[in-house]
Amino acid sequence: MGESRAASIFDVALDRTPANFRPLTPNDFLIRAGFVFRDRVGVVYGSRRWTWGEISERCRRLASALVRRGIGRGDTVAVLCPNIPAMLETHFAVPMAGAVLNTLNTRLDPATIAFILEHGEAKILMVDGEYGPLAKAAVARLARPPQLVDIVDPTAPAEPTGGVDYEALVAEGDPGFVPVEPMDEWDALSLCYTSGTTGNPKGVVYHHRGAFLNAIGNALVLGLSPRSVYLWTLPMFHCNGWTYTWGVTAAGGTHVCLRKVDPGEIFRLVAEEGVSHLCAAPVVLTMLIHSPVEARRRFPQRVIVGTGGASPPSAVIEAMAAMGFHVVHLYGLTEVYGPATVCVEQPAWDVLEPRERAALIARQGVRYPTMAELMVADPNTLEPVPADATTMGELLLRGNTVMKGYLKNPTATEEAFRGGWFHTGDLAVVHPDGYVEVKDRSKDIIISGGENISSLEVEEVLYRHPAVMEAAVVAKPDPFWGETPCAFVALKPDAPVVDAAEIIAWCREHLAHFKAPKTVVFGPLPKTSTGKIQKFELRERARKL
Repeated sequence: MGESRAASIFDVALDRTPANFRPLTPNDFLIRAGFVFRDRVGVVYGSRRWTWGEISERCRRLASALVRRGIGRGDTVAVLCPNIPAMLETHFAVPMAGAVLNTLNTRLDPATIAFILEHGEAKILMVDGEYGPLAKAAVARLARPPQLVDIVDPTAPAEPTGGVDYEALVAEGDPGFVPVEPMDEWDALSLCYTSGTTGNPKGVVYHHRGAFLNAIGNALVLGLSPRSVYLWTLPMFHCNGWTYTWGVTAAGGTHVCLRKVDPGEIFRLVAEEGVSHLCAAPVVLTMLIHSPVEARRRFPQRVIVGTGGASPPSAVIEAMAAMGFHVVHLYGLTEVYGPATVCVEQPAWDVLEPRERAALIARQGVRYPTMAELMVADPNTLEPVPADATTMGELLLRGNTVMKGYLKNPTATEEAFRGGWFHTGDLAVVHPDGYVEVKDRSKDIIISGGENISSLEVEEVLYRHPAVMEAAVVAKPDPFWGETPCAFVALKPDAPVVDAAEIIAWCREHLAHFKAPKTVVFGPLPKTSTGKIQKFELRERARKL
């Protein structure tokens, strides 16, 4: 509960008016860029170039067209699309129409996408042609399917859904459309789904204020400016591209879109487009490091790389630096708009040996400039842990860049916010210099290539196999993906003999392929005296495999 505030001389006739208060919204970033940088290139995709003036007009047209088709305040517009210009445009056009943007993970299975569309009550689903079959399979499961819009990328094979053409939709809109302003900066802006620790994903609701502030935080942390050239290797469907969709625009930089992550193409774009910044999960950094020599290109500039998800090994940081990439370690979650902490490098680190310096950079660091508070503490008593680099507590966050809550899930929201802090579920220590280092996850989430995988969701599928009696899934360290699911399986006594390949194939049939176990171990599972499977022991076994 908030404290009551006594009136003071500064409260008399000093009220909010249209002249001195306006809800914060990332929509303003595009409106400004479309004016200040109207003749400068704002978006690059292949051989195509769009100025900020052109992008601003296209977004106004699309917002206008959505409104004409009945989309209004609080309606959900879902998008299933890779990192192409249309995906970026929806990040502005949808909220400019007063609606809520729901970007969908293109790697999900039809059942999960159908759940998200139904749970988020999507009225329109925009689909890139490559994912037409996936979208149709998902929509077929719905009693009330959304309107479909087909995004056709001429550079890629497509199987459209038969919906309205995206470019035709843009063309029918009004270029002079006045964006719908949020009634309150607390209004919902976007809806992002995270798997959490349960099978069904949870809908994380962002507000305009949080997105505005986190975007500004990104610009400050990575040093974005009008001269910045940002390469889209991070999926825009992840936390709205960690809000860099809005952050790069706020700085007036240039977005370079990339449909698929390909090391050779990344090197080419860095060299030919003068890329200055990019963000990626550690697995992408590993791909660059181990790319064929003939695929690599030399470039004169230093490229700043924001990375998060799993902690980048110090060897990866060293190898990236040798190729001209300067790695900045970020940490966050979907619930906090992406990045919430950054490992700010100190001048004293410059004289350290590369390996020692890289080990310091691999820590999660300190709070973002736009995150109000960070604390590592006992999750029940909220007593902070000492800064001894040994005592573990839960990493807790508090501030304006924390989600509104979980859509239609008050119980989970209350649990996440208990004690007035957002509970990340990550266990961390605090070093003597005050920097935080995450040591383990209290929730059984597996982060593979930057993707969150719920162990319970995989276990549910395993338990449906006719030969499986018991199953448990934990993270297994992987030099390429960071982590991969490892399944420990006990078969029924009378079950026919099955091998690991059959178990993996079963999971791939019932799950998105990236969620399927890469390793299967057969045998009895260790349990406590009460019959609970001891996952900590299984994690130790997985580390030794």
